[in-house]
Amino acid sequence: MHASDSGIGTPDGAVGGMPMADLSRVLVVGRSPINRVVVAKIVEQCGLKPVSEALETSARALHSLLPGIVVLDGGPDNADCDALLPDIVSVRRLTGGLMPCVILLSTRNGMPEDAALSGVVDAVVAKPITPERLQPLIGRLVRRGHQRT
Repeated sequence: MHASDSGIGTPDGAVGGMPMADLSRVLVVGRSPINRVVVAKIVEQCGLKPVSEALETSARALHSLLPGIVVLDGGPDNADCDALLPDIVSVRRLTGGLMPCVILLSTRNGMPEDAALSGVVDAVVAKPITPERLQPLIGRLVRRGHQRT
C-alpha cells in the first residue's frame, strides 16, 4: 500500500483525532543549499519525496506537510536548526509523540551532547554526507514509522 492510498498526511488519515505523518515525505532543512540538494537526491534514491527548505521557511513546511522524517543539517556547530526544534516537538505532540523521526547531519559522530537536541534527534549521521551512510538509516526510520502507525 502506498502512503497516499492510506490517507496518511491527510485529515481522513487521522487516527483517534490525531493527524498522521506522511511517511513518504522527508523534510530536508539547512543553511547550505548544496547540502540540501545532496540529501534530497539521496532521499529520492530511497523512493521517498524530499522537500528541501531553508531555515526561514522550514517551520511552515513542517506544520503543513507533517513529514515522516526531518533531516537537519546542523552546520559547523550543530546549532543551525535549533530554532526549528520547538516546532518539531509541537508536531510530535500533534501526531501522538511518534513522528517525525529526526536525523541530524553533524560534524561529529555520536548523539549530540546538547540537551535540546538529544531529546529530539533520533539519529546522527556524520559528515561528509554519503548515500552509504544516509540511505540505510532512512530505510530503518521509515520501517520504524510504519510499525508505529
